[in-house]
Amino acid sequence: MLPVIALIGRPNVGKSTLFNRLTQTRDALVADFPGLTRDRQYGVGRIGPGPYIIVDTGGIGSAPEGIEALMERQVQLAIDEADHLLFLVDARDGCTPEDLDISQRLRRLGKAITLVVNKSDGTDPVQSSAEFHRLGLGDPVSVSSSQGQGVRSLLDQVFERLPEPDETETAEDQPGIRVAVVGRPNAGKSTLINRLLGEERLVTFDLPGTTRDSIFIPFERLGRHYTLIDTAGLRRRARVHEAIEKFSVIKTLQAIEAANVIILVIDAHQGIGEQDATLAGHIIDSGRALVVAINKWDGLDADQRETIKTQFARKLAFLDFAKPHRISALHGSGVGLLLDEVDQAYASATRDLSTPVLTRLLEAAVQEHQPPLVHGRRIKLRYAHQGGRNPPIIVIHGNQTESVPETYRRYLINRFRKELDLPGTPLRLEFKSGANPFAGRRNQLTPRQIKQRQRLKDFTTRKR
Repeated sequence: MLPVIALIGRPNVGKSTLFNRLTQTRDALVADFPGLTRDRQYGVGRIGPGPYIIVDTGGIGSAPEGIEALMERQVQLAIDEADHLLFLVDARDGCTPEDLDISQRLRRLGKAITLVVNKSDGTDPVQSSAEFHRLGLGDPVSVSSSQGQGVRSLLDQVFERLPEPDETETAEDQPGIRVAVVGRPNAGKSTLINRLLGEERLVTFDLPGTTRDSIFIPFERLGRHYTLIDTAGLRRRARVHEAIEKFSVIKTLQAIEAANVIILVIDAHQGIGEQDATLAGHIIDSGRALVVAINKWDGLDADQRETIKTQFARKLAFLDFAKPHRISALHGSGVGLLLDEVDQAYASATRDLSTPVLTRLLEAAVQEHQPPLVHGRRIKLRYAHQGGRNPPIIVIHGNQTESVPETYRRYLINRFRKELDLPGTPLRLEFKSGANPFAGRRNQLTPRQIKQRQRLKDFTTRKR
């Protein structure tokens, strides 16, 4: 099992910046904004003598209450599972009372701790770290996580105190099916993931926008590996005011592109709005497999349930390939079937499609309903083959395919999806026309044809 290193400290000391530096990614949101990180963010360390798991946490404050108390609960869970703690302080702010309080709490844990003085670029390391000796955590290590100064030597010191990693454990390198959970704010995305995991892995709070970053969580179920991705809720553009919320939207769209399957969570109490349809459109454009979960279904009466069914049929009619599932993430009803649907949708999205089978289906579809005429000539569709997976792409070859109307394209998509039985995934068609080898070339006349043309010209001239 790989060793676990947790980043601990008060808000805005550079924990997420150091996390991105160690993982050599941009997985954690970074901004000059205290309290940005709320959930635990996991990553595989790429800098250092060996492999390890690095955990980014939210800032620890004094007298936490409300959502800050839930954030501190996440920090405590990260501390409990860590083999080594990196306690970050800010060289520019100096030793603060909050740092003293945190150091007293950490000393009682009996865990291996390294004191890291961050943001020490442009300063004398000895002078900037001198006042932090009062924390009683040994000699501080000066680094600059934004510039990378001192980071490698820090990891060298940490690895001297880490347990030996188990090289046979390679689950971190096998993320399995990547499942992104998306939806509007406060739709119950984090609650759903906690229910699937069976633990309080993510901060859940009755406040829209609780989740700001995209959190990747690997887990295993019945011998199969998954990576759940919790995302920030997407609101209408007119309601996005904070700059950090704009970054959250970007991270959510990136998570959709990185996923294999999307679980679209719809809040049944709020109804199906235009933002749900817009988000579903983004998912269709990305081509990802889709599972629709209508959450908070247990709190609706008969009339409200009928209203939701009507709204789904009217506003999300283009999701005809995705069957809606009615669940309650809080109480767990219907949640157990979601991962089975995820497996089925992923199997549909990555299925191998035989060229002879696709060609026979194309011939049957064309025979039942011929393509239209273009400039007096019939569009000819000759054969089909698979051109990609996740989403499945079917490439159709023929003549004048650039003139295939959208209605006929939709007819073919529905025919292929029905005959191939591909639930849970969109299907794309690509048309290719064969190149005409004589296009742009003039016929070369034979000597006999040249003489005949000349006689015709002479005859025409004499008649005038």
